Amino acid sequence: MAELGLYIHIPYCRTKCAYCSFTSEPWSGPGPGAYLEALQAEVARLAAGWAADRVFSTLFIGGGTPTIYDGADLAGLLRECRARLAWIDSPEVSIETNPNTVTAGKLLTCREAGVNRLSIGVQAFDDRLLAAIGRSHNVAQAVQAVRLARQVGFANLNLDLIYGLPSQKLAEWRQSLEMAIELAPEHLALYELSIEPGTVFAERAARGELPLPEEDAVAEMAELGHELLARHGYLRYEISNYAKPGFECRHNLNYWHNGPYVGLGAGAVSSFDGLRLKNIEQSARYLERVQGGSAPFQEGEALDLAASFRESVVMGLRMLAGVSLVALRERYGLDPRTYYGATLARLCEQGLLGVDQERLWLTDKALPVANQVLVELV
Repeated sequence: MAELGLYIHIPYCRTKCAYCSFTSEPWSGPGPGAYLEALQAEVARLAAGWAADRVFSTLFIGGGTPTIYDGADLAGLLRECRARLAWIDSPEVSIETNPNTVTAGKLLTCREAGVNRLSIGVQAFDDRLLAAIGRSHNVAQAVQAVRLARQVGFANLNLDLIYGLPSQKLAEWRQSLEMAIELAPEHLALYELSIEPGTVFAERAARGELPLPEEDAVAEMAELGHELLARHGYLRYEISNYAKPGFECRHNLNYWHNGPYVGLGAGAVSSFDGLRLKNIEQSARYLERVQGGSAPFQEGEALDLAASFRESVVMGLRMLAGVSLVALRERYGLDPRTYYGATLARLCEQGLLGVDQERLWLTDKALPVANQVLVELV
């Protein structure tokens, strides 16, 4: 059975980080109840329509900071999803959290409601760097969050880390990696800092006020991350993601396989049956639309066969195993070797792509410049 994912977006955070370009907004207290009610209305609409005869494999509640809500509120949302929609016997149910929004009670309530994978946004084990990027937690809270998660029985933890931060040194990155490894999560996501339009960091960079590490230093950080994690038994299965065997994130794997998924909440995206839909980003307008009984869609796009094929190639190449040529032919009736022709041949000659009778993949040489390679195949 092919995977089918459900993503639910919670846009509220205690603070808006300086680098963040996601659909999120600061909220000083507990998340507003009206937003959860709107999400439950979306779940009901989905269950009565497109998903009436479909079975979901994964659920991912992301943000923002979902755990800005009380555990009982999140458990209510989870119960609504599980009751109204059909699920496989053992779905992967993930929730994102920031370290200073969890308690043992909240985590236990979520686990009892069916959450079996916790993703903690640590970003750095360095108080100076955390303050510099606008994070509202400190190192001690990050360590405590992991300990609380283990205490209540979570056996599948992910930690997010960012490298290439302003003024970050290689030794500081090593310290973050070593602290993360010592906490022994099953999964680690290592992201290079990206300066996105509309963020505080983008404004500072435009004024020449953002002291970013040199390109060579960032490359050293990336290589150090790969070496240390490999040494401690983490397998790199996607450009930015590492896992102990058997703990790859199934929800994200479905994205990289360009599988079907539904997104609920402000700014969430759905992709199924060749159609991509995006919800309204502004939470107030999203609420107005749902409360008025209308679908909260902001825009839609129907991909033709060739565009969907290219997207599957580019997404699939993010995985270290690459993309299956057999699967592409079965799904689209197209083969990358003939479709891309001279472009693919050139990238292979440059040692950036590998291809055989079964699959196409990025080489080790290409991984540090993956985005530049993939853009040629879009």
